[in-house]
Amino acid sequence: MSRRMPIRLAAFVILIGWLFVWNIASAQTGSLKHSPADVVKRYLALDSKGARLDAMSLETVASYTGWNEEPAWGHVVVTRGFVVAEQYRQWEVIDSLEVVIPVTFQVIGSVYFETAGFVQGTETEEVRFRVKAIKNRWRIVEPMLPPHVGQKRMVNFVREAWVKETDPAKRDRLGSLQGELREAK
Repeated sequence: MSRRMPIRLAAFVILIGWLFVWNIASAQTGSLKHSPADVVKRYLALDSKGARLDAMSLETVASYTGWNEEPAWGHVVVTRGFVVAEQYRQWEVIDSLEVVIPVTFQVIGSVYFETAGFVQGTETEEVRFRVKAIKNRWRIVEPMLPPHVGQKRMVNFVREAWVKETDPAKRDRLGSLQGELREAK
């Protein structure tokens, strides 16, 4: 009997670990057991950290959306933060498998890739995210917005581009852009 106890304990620990991992995985992929607002929050948190700035990290947000590809955005919206309406009373409920969730962004401007230019424009932007159950997972089906990246991450992104740039004129422009982003209020 004493030999069976460690085996049972090991089996119990493995079962608990498996359930814990499964719970985390289902939450990350938009399980219908969780709030659709969680999918919007996770997607926007990744977007704010720059997940849609390059093709390699774009895959990290793909599990939260209903589209397969995004256009090549010519600009990035730079934000100071966002707020997702978490209470269902704040949503537009279409039916039990589709809702529209409002999100408010604190926008400070936009960075345009072609010119490495920053256009400052402080505003509050409200966007309504349509979230729908697709294959037993919550997915954002619209709108498809340009990346909304946090100010600090955008400064670091420009700094990385500045370090890699070899053309002196482009390097100067990226240095100026980095300074403009840092000083934006």
